[in-house]
This record gives sequence, structure tokens and C-alpha cells, in this order.
Amino acid sequence: MLLLVSALGLICIGFLFYRTLSFYLNKQIDSNLVEELMEVNDFTHSRNIVPAHEQFKDLVIEYKKTRHADTGRKFADTVFYNPKKKVREAARYLKTGVSFNDSNYQVQIFTSKVEWDDQIKSIFMVIISPVLLLLAVLLLVNRFMTRRLWRPFRQILESLKTFNLNQDKSFEVIDSPVLEFRELNQAILDISLRIRSDFKEVKLFTENASHEMMTPLAVINSKLDTMLQSDRLGKEESETLADLYKATSRLTKLNQNLLLLVKIDNNLINEQEVVDISTLLVERISYFQELIQKRSLSVISTLNPASLNTNRYLLEILINNLLSNAIRHNHEHGHIEIILSGDGMTFRNTGIAKALDEHKIFDRFYKDSGSDGTGLGLAILKQICVRLHFGYNYMYNDGQHCFKVDFKPCAALTQKNQINIF
Repeated sequence: MLLLVSALGLICIGFLFYRTLSFYLNKQIDSNLVEELMEVNDFTHSRNIVPAHEQFKDLVIEYKKTRHADTGRKFADTVFYNPKKKVREAARYLKTGVSFNDSNYQVQIFTSKVEWDDQIKSIFMVIISPVLLLLAVLLLVNRFMTRRLWRPFRQILESLKTFNLNQDKSFEVIDSPVLEFRELNQAILDISLRIRSDFKEVKLFTENASHEMMTPLAVINSKLDTMLQSDRLGKEESETLADLYKATSRLTKLNQNLLLLVKIDNNLINEQEVVDISTLLVERISYFQELIQKRSLSVISTLNPASLNTNRYLLEILINNLLSNAIRHNHEHGHIEIILSGDGMTFRNTGIAKALDEHKIFDRFYKDSGSDGTGLGLAILKQICVRLHFGYNYMYNDGQHCFKVDFKPCAALTQKNQINIF
């Protein structure tokens, strides 16, 4: 912006300077033309002749006889043919009227402006060139000084961008001769230390609370299970205990899911290993086989063996959530289709005959009105995909709900064989 304003200002100043210089030089030329006109009059009256235009000094003089005498003077720029140089060039002329031997003439005196223009350009360049050079030097110095002055700010900004609560690396102290930058750096350092301290306390509290909740929930579930197996309960008591058992089981699952989300959000699960995804899918389908048969679902799987260097635990949870979602939200005698390739995996299933809200289904605690889940399954799927750098998408086509997970580029180690099961 500074460069643009400086350039525009220099152009305006240069234009005004050039016009002013041209104006004063034209006045000088006009003054010379008046003197030449006086000499032409003296020459005409003293010689008693009208001189030819090519015979009077360096001027070109033209005469034209007129009926009326016009003593007014007109100065203007034009282009004329210079008989000495035999070229057309810029000139300035004086047009006026003279009387001689009872005759009226219109006389035009032309003088070349080439030398004058060269003088103007020389003067202009002599003055403007140092100004341009000075401006260039100032811009370079300003750029250098600005970079040096704002370097601490850039370092502070870069430290803010790379700051991570899950890493023990502390915020870097920036040394700067500018007092304001030192104060900014110290303020950010203090804030980062407080944030890190608060984050550790919240994380520790969440983990401890979740673990502490698991113990009484497990005891409650165990007691309820024991009471449900008792023969001394009536029908009403059994139904009440069954509802309590479902509620505590749901609370246990909710607690586990929240704890898992905390671990994923804080990047606490980060072990890497090469995972055979096709084998893992076969294992998980076998694990859910009882639920699949209970609902009389048909599963069609087309698995191109592929491997990923990723976290096995998170990938297993991802597949479990996709399978569980496809089974739980399906209808009796429905079907599930699973396709695995080197680029990703797709789960298609029948279910409710309408599309879900693709903008909300991955939000936490969002669930369909007919769902009895916790509303965290797809939220966990989203967080795992983000953590593993996978793409995820939901579509509804031809009466089927489709969830697609795209592996990140170049992460898959594909093989050639194809496995078809079920």
C-alpha cells in the first residue's frame, strides 16, 4: 500500500513538474518569437522586401497576403517541416499581421522545439532520477527495518500456531528490543501456563470421575442382574428392575463413550501399527454375527485386502460403530453391504425410508426420534476420522443409508486378491 501511494504521488508530482517546466520554457520561446518578429519587421522595412522563409536565420517564416490587417498575436504548438533538417518535427509558432507598402500580410514564424524539449527532458531526468533513487532506497530500508521490527511478532505468531496442550513443550520466550512485544510475549506465556494447568486439572478430573463412576455402575449392574435372576420377584418388580438395568447399562455405555471422546480429543491414543483392514472387518462381522442373525439380516461383503499404518484400537472402534449403527437402525430381514478398497470402505444398509440430516448426524448427542442410543456413536466416528486424517461422508440413495470412510492418500498398502464372505 505504501509503495502504491508513493508511486502515485511521484507520478502526480512528476506530471505537475513537467507541465510547469514546459509552461515556463514555452514562455521563453514566445518571448524569443516576439523578438524575432521585431527583427523581421526591421528587416522588412529596412530592406523594403518581404524575405523568403528559408533566408532568415534559423527560423521558418511564411507570409500570406490578407485583406484586413490583424495585429493580434497567437502562440501555439504544431508540427512543421524543417527545410534544413528535411524532417518534420515539433515546433512553436507565432501568428500575427503586418502591413507593408499599403498591403496587409499574415506572418507565421516557426521555431523548432526539439532542442527545448531535449532540455526539458534533461532537466526533468536530472531532478526526477535522484528522487526515484531516493524512493527506492527508502523502500528497501523500510522493508528491511519493517521485517526486522516485526520479526518478534512473527515468532510469537508462529509459537501460537504450533502451541499444543497435549505436548510438554512450553511456549517460547521471544527476546525483542521493543517493549510492547516483550509485554505481549510475557502475557501470552502467562496465559499459556494457566491454560496448560487448567487443562491438566480438567483432564485429570474427567479421567478420575469416569473411572470412579465405572465401579458403582458395575456394582449396580451386577446387583440388578442377580435380582433379575431371582424367582421371588413378581411381574411388576421384574419389569421395574429390567428398566433399571437398561438405564444403568445405557449410563455405563454413555460414560464409556464420553471417556473415549476425551481420550480421542486429547490425542491420548496414538500408537501406530500396520493393520490388515480386511482381516479386521472379518473379525468384527463375526463378532456381531449373533445380532445379525437375531434380526435376520443379510450381509454382503466385498473386501479387497488393504493395510494401513494407523491405530488399531481406534480403527476397531470405527468399524464397530459403523456395524452397530447398520444393525441397530436396520429393519427385520434387511440387508447390509460392506465394500472395502484401497481408498476406503463403504457401509450401506436398509432402514427408515428417509434421509437423515447430514449436517447434524455427526454432532454429539444428536439422534433420530426413534433411536434408543446415546447419540455419541457417529460423533465418535467423526472424531476418529479427524484424528486418523480420514474423510467421512453420509448419503441416502435408493432407500439405503450409506456411510463412506476415505483413507488418506498414499496411506493404504493394497493387495491384489479379493475376498467375498457371507
